[in-house]
Amino acid sequence: MATFMKAVTYCDGLPLILKRCKYVTPNRLTFMIKHCSISTQSHENYDIIISGGGMVGTTLACAIANNRKLECKNILLLESGKQFEYRSQEKYSNRVVALNQQSRTLFSSIGAWQHIEAIRYGTVQKMQVWDACSDAMIVFNEDYLMKEIAYIVENDLLLHAVNKQLANKENVNVIYNSKVENIKLPKTPEENAEIQLQDGTKYKTKLLVGADGAHSLVRQTMGTQYVKWDYNQLGIVATLKLSEPAENNVAWQRFLPTGPIALLPLTNCLSSLVWTLPTDEAKRLLKVSEEEFVDNVNNALWKIYPKDGIVESGLRALQQLLEGLSLQSGVVRQLQPSVSTIVEGSRAAFPLQFGHSVSYVQIGTVLVGQDAAHRIHPLAGQGVNLGFGDVTVLVQLLAEAVSTGASLGDITYLRKYETLRQRYNVPIMLAIDTLHRLYKGTAAPIILARSLGLQLTNAIPLIKVKQHN
Repeated sequence: MATFMKAVTYCDGLPLILKRCKYVTPNRLTFMIKHCSISTQSHENYDIIISGGGMVGTTLACAIANNRKLECKNILLLESGKQFEYRSQEKYSNRVVALNQQSRTLFSSIGAWQHIEAIRYGTVQKMQVWDACSDAMIVFNEDYLMKEIAYIVENDLLLHAVNKQLANKENVNVIYNSKVENIKLPKTPEENAEIQLQDGTKYKTKLLVGADGAHSLVRQTMGTQYVKWDYNQLGIVATLKLSEPAENNVAWQRFLPTGPIALLPLTNCLSSLVWTLPTDEAKRLLKVSEEEFVDNVNNALWKIYPKDGIVESGLRALQQLLEGLSLQSGVVRQLQPSVSTIVEGSRAAFPLQFGHSVSYVQIGTVLVGQDAAHRIHPLAGQGVNLGFGDVTVLVQLLAEAVSTGASLGDITYLRKYETLRQRYNVPIMLAIDTLHRLYKGTAAPIILARSLGLQLTNAIPLIKVKQHN
């Protein structure tokens, strides 16, 4: 007992540890003394520094602090913007995310989902995707076997929910308006990463996480190759009022020759628009009157395009083949809604690009999330979900590293993270890029090929389930 009390006496920062850790037993306290590194200069040295306080970076900070094996670690979150303030208002934001079940589980696990539930979100119980140049279509969850397949949440509300949880994490320090000027990465496992802000403040850390956007300074300092290209398109977003109130729980997506248009359910009378268009056309639609804009939206949803005879014949042949194999040859199409008005001031647009870092990790350094590590076309709504998937896997592996006595910046665990995430992210990214290019084509053979693929996928449940997951 005397030895134990001596260890307690000489453990710097122990009162702070005790405040941070919820469940303390003698064995657990001994473990914390051994493994929890609390510096006497807590404002200069951190176990983990996360550069970038967007949705992914903030969620990562909260998830690490929420993990039983990592809750004692000192975390610094650097946010280049001002402190976020959420103001609940009747008008919906025009920027939303479509969270899948895995992301929903992540937010439930860190306690953030309860705050979203208390305010508002939309649910997708069915998804209908169809080709404007043919009658080909695919429907997910047409029998409503799953209660919900996605959740539509405003970006601001999601960030508010995570920040509310983060406020209770005493081992997380957030610095706003923190412009990073210089980064020095470790060359050996014994070294720490160093980061300097524009005001001259310097910090050291065992693990530097880059969640700092498309122009990530962390990624640039790593010197890793970044593969990217511009789609020469803009994604128009807006909040739309439907012509008739209904049980609005279907996500609609129509592939047009100019790019896909999608409506995501918010309420019984409101939907969120995500419309991909060539840059010049998108800029034109941002300037037209609200009435003309609504007319263009309805035209995009309802316009009947001329059908090519080759495409029609090919689809009929496939239908006969499927019927001969006793497979589902088609689905009952549900008519999409019409739009009556646009919520004033909700129109905006953002550029669409592809980007992927060839490497996600170095010694003591790791990239996470949408933009910093990867960036994809929004047609499948998977960009931010890939980022939240990065968060889940990284936290699991950091907890595993701590359990085995390894350093947080141990390259073995970081490379395992990189391998797991690239095996998951890259196929999805390439598939979405291929889909985008395939639906840009207007030649009959291309339309036929994609239409046959869509109908065949819809007819075989196993393929459809895998595609959706």
